[in-house]
Amino acid sequence: MQIGEKLRRLRLSRGLTQEELATRADVTRSFISQLETNKTSPSLDTLEKILWALGSDLRKFFSDFKEEKVVFKKEERVPIYDEPEGVHSQILMTDVETKKIDPLYVVLDPEAETEEEEYHEGEEFGFVIEGKIELWLDDTKHKLEAGDCFYFKADKKHRIKNPDKKKRAVILWIEID
Repeated sequence: MQIGEKLRRLRLSRGLTQEELATRADVTRSFISQLETNKTSPSLDTLEKILWALGSDLRKFFSDFKEEKVVFKKEERVPIYDEPEGVHSQILMTDVETKKIDPLYVVLDPEAETEEEEYHEGEEFGFVIEGKIELWLDDTKHKLEAGDCFYFKADKKHRIKNPDKKKRAVILWIEID
């Protein structure tokens, strides 16, 4: 997206006409028109005045130019290496500055279990894709199987275990900020 197009979208989102923006930024309406159609370029000072008139600033304006990542390929997953034996976790989303969730793909070998996590801020959600698990919240055990899900505030100690002696368990685990 070019600067002019982005300024036009920002102006329209604020409900301003070109004339109103021009008056607020102390430039002409024709300059705003030429700017929005990419027929001219503003000086840094002028761009700063226009952005101020739109309730924004240079940092916000240019930080939004980074393309939002939408698709995360399996080849981009990041393995977590410091897991207990039999626990294989992968971070599913990387390179996202504004994410509020941390989704993990977790495979538990037969009889494997995660380390107990201490209390922390946030929430946790999980979906059992395959197999059976035991979800421990403090000293309470919850039994789940494929198709079940769980959700809890992370103000409890928590861990998961695969109680099966022969089959693995697969979980989508999401930590929510």
